Amino acid sequence: MRRFSFALLLVLCCFVLGSCVQEEGVEQISIETLRDKIRGGWAGQMIGVSYGAPTEFRFREQIIPVDELPEWSKERLQNAIHQDDLYVEMTFAEVLDAKGLKATTADFGAMFRDARYSLWHANLAARRALRRGVPAGQSGEPKYNAHANDIDFQIESDFIGLMCPGLPVTSNEICWQAGRVMNYGDGIYGGMFVSGMYAAAYFEKDVRKVVEAGLACIPAESPYARVIADVLEWSAAYPDDWQRVWQLIEENWNHRDPCPDGALSSFNIDAKINGAYIALGLLYGESDFGRTLEISTRAGQDSDCNPSNAAGVLGVIHGYEGIPQDWKEGIDEIANEKFSYTKYSFKGIVESTEKRVVMAVEAAGGRLEDGLLIVKTQKTQPAELQLWDDYGSPVERISVNDPRWTWTGPWEKITQDSWDNEMPLQTTSEKGASAEVSFEGTGAILVGPYLPDGGKLDVELDGEGVGTFDVFSDEEYGKGGESIYHVFGLEAGVHTIRIETRGEPFEGSKGSVVTVKDLVVFR
Repeated sequence: MRRFSFALLLVLCCFVLGSCVQEEGVEQISIETLRDKIRGGWAGQMIGVSYGAPTEFRFREQIIPVDELPEWSKERLQNAIHQDDLYVEMTFAEVLDAKGLKATTADFGAMFRDARYSLWHANLAARRALRRGVPAGQSGEPKYNAHANDIDFQIESDFIGLMCPGLPVTSNEICWQAGRVMNYGDGIYGGMFVSGMYAAAYFEKDVRKVVEAGLACIPAESPYARVIADVLEWSAAYPDDWQRVWQLIEENWNHRDPCPDGALSSFNIDAKINGAYIALGLLYGESDFGRTLEISTRAGQDSDCNPSNAAGVLGVIHGYEGIPQDWKEGIDEIANEKFSYTKYSFKGIVESTEKRVVMAVEAAGGRLEDGLLIVKTQKTQPAELQLWDDYGSPVERISVNDPRWTWTGPWEKITQDSWDNEMPLQTTSEKGASAEVSFEGTGAILVGPYLPDGGKLDVELDGEGVGTFDVFSDEEYGKGGESIYHVFGLEAGVHTIRIETRGEPFEGSKGSVVTVKDLVVFR
């Protein structure tokens, strides 16, 4: 009788104190622990991007040798302050601070359109489209953005997962609103995958389960989901050989990058293959911070973004206090320094993230009570399937030296360095210069640089005018390997693209130059 009374008393005490009885579907986290994990997430990103920065895209289609990894020092953390991997996502976070959880794609797009920082790939294409009147909900679509599958949103999505502990549905909803600005399909799923891992990392220490949680956020039929599922399967089959799994990733997933700069080249900025390297680092790093950094970096390609994502997720799992001192030493010295183009320092972004966490948790039915955050966790629901891969794969690049081109008028042949190769180009600033090329396929990208003195050109497809385009860079410096004009989803067969220069500058341009590099053919 006495034993029963003691047990009953214990149950009653636990119920009153709320420390032993946990409601199903509910997680609890103290504000102190929450803050430590937020700090760990942001610190992990800073460390990861600074660690990998010297190797970014220097190693393509090859594993980085160990002796090519720069020695780590705390001084290298200063690099994080000026990294687009961090300051772009922070400006997106600022939209949520201003607009709340109801921030729309138009809200994110308005900020992005007016941002003054330098951009590349999907981000650059999206901002150009926005400045030319394309709505924010369409600026990431393949019709306007040939970089739709690129890594951009993936490297900018960490802030979303960081504010959504145990809330993968909320995370996906915010990813959809923000990611549509610059990406589409797999490009958005990359952000959902990364954010989903962050959301899980608050309450899960097993890195494999964290990767699986990220995968559960995206549709299983998508190529992005298939490559992550492959990495999970291969890592289970070869638990002691990450380099063998890296080779399998190369053999199975390194041949369809549609990026105009990367198609059919060693350069691959596609979201899903770089996402595979994030997963590779986490799975084989086995929760060790240094090993996770090393593997996600040595996989190559975008080898600063990938360790930044991986170390950010691991930073949430371990918390800031759990990051080895050798890696985080130096953060305190720059903790009050503002990141480029933002209003946030390290301390400031941690504080603002904590506020967004509380806002998201309360909106999902949770509450903050006596220093304890009660999270009503959400059951993962994968995003709807959105694809454009069925438009075809890049199969050929038709150089300007190819006899299939017809050049009429005052074109000048020049050369330019591109990924360690000297590439021929045709350029003109005169009115009435024309070029024509026929190809067999279902789509094409006319590739050339965006220029500070870029001008206008008219484009015809199969004898019909499709519009006037420009190659003005919108930035102080030019950007090579971009889409002058692209089209996908054509009927299979022979098609002809013809351009004619106008000899006119785009608004704000210093000239009327148009330069052509080649044509990427899809089928």
